[in-house]
Amino acid sequence: MIRHFTRFACIDWSGAAGPWQRGIAIATCAAGDGAPTLVAPPGRHWSRQAALDWLIAQAEAQADLLIGIDFSPALPFDPIDGYLPGVPDMPRDAAGLWRLVDEACAADPHFAATGFVRRPEVARFFRIGAVTGDRFAHPTDRNGRLRTAERHVDCGRPSYCFNLVGASQVGLSSLTGMRVLNRIGGRIPVWPFRPVPRAGPLIVEIYTSIAAIAAGRPRGRTKMRDSDSLDVALASPAIRSAPIAAAGLIDDHRSDALLTAAWLRRVADREALWYPAGLTAAIAATEGWTFGLA
Repeated sequence: MIRHFTRFACIDWSGAAGPWQRGIAIATCAAGDGAPTLVAPPGRHWSRQAALDWLIAQAEAQADLLIGIDFSPALPFDPIDGYLPGVPDMPRDAAGLWRLVDEACAADPHFAATGFVRRPEVARFFRIGAVTGDRFAHPTDRNGRLRTAERHVDCGRPSYCFNLVGASQVGLSSLTGMRVLNRIGGRIPVWPFRPVPRAGPLIVEIYTSIAAIAAGRPRGRTKMRDSDSLDVALASPAIRSAPIAAAGLIDDHRSDALLTAAWLRRVADREALWYPAGLTAAIAATEGWTFGLA
């Protein structure tokens, strides 16, 4: 059995430094084919704290809301060696990892995550600035380890959680996101680490390129920066959404959030996405899974 949600949201996340994040965008839509809409931030831009406050408000309202968030919620996990082989006191599940990262970064403002990777034994696994740790490369991939779900991605080159350099890196987004998941404190379950609740909101990890390619965008050109391109994607057979009520330029963070919220509405009832073949109980507890990868 799968749960049928009536509302859907996407949060395009950001691990950038500073109190305000141009890269964070939140969009929602209701069941049906109405246009998705952006949630206005409380200030000029979203902060990670404001995004957390918005999530907690959904939990308090027990909103019937499926929320896709665009970051990796855990590091790759080896069944024998764990998350970071050889690093003492590493947890053996994702909730423990979230708590560890958050506590290690307690002195970092704005949910930044430099405190965790400043630990010398941890830094060895990451590419930070001009320094590549001596344990960053992996015998099977010089760019580091991938989670099991990331090895299933067929819509472009997957990003590595251990890379903290460059515009396309997702490491800082993931680490800052783990801090926020820890602060949610179970008020919103995160699939597949916890079961789908009978009521209230649920968080899933999403990959916005999956939505864009489903909507007909070419691989490698999934980002949309004008409303006409976004409306074409929204009208595609895979999305079947009314156009947004805007014209002209739009940044790719907002277009990602709008399109992916509408995509989530269309695919949320597909049983195969809730029970992907590669998702085992061990992976569900440690690495998680990207919703949309069957």
